[in-house]
Amino acid sequence: MKIVEIKNNFKEEVLDYDGKVLVDFYADWCGPCKMLRPVLEDFANSNETVKVVSVNVDNEEDLAREYGVMSIPCLVVFNSGEEKNRSVGFIQKEQIEKIIGE
Repeated sequence: MKIVEIKNNFKEEVLDYDGKVLVDFYADWCGPCKMLRPVLEDFANSNETVKVVSVNVDNEEDLAREYGVMSIPCLVVFNSGEEKNRSVGFIQKEQIEKIIGE
């Protein structure tokens, strides 16, 4: 599954989605965010049950503030629109699977 870039469509892509969504809050200038991207792409390509979306905190400042994102990368797990878990900093694919609950 391809990673979806959020651009004013967070409600439709995440909150209204009936299933699990992994949200990556990131910035282009963030080194750990750049390191995490291939891990997320690998996870997204190997997992058909979890939607993966990215939110650029520089472009979506209000959204990042609304969800209390203070450090990046910040991964937030939603299930049917409700936040279930989160992780801050670089993590490996196995750790992503753990926070998703797979």
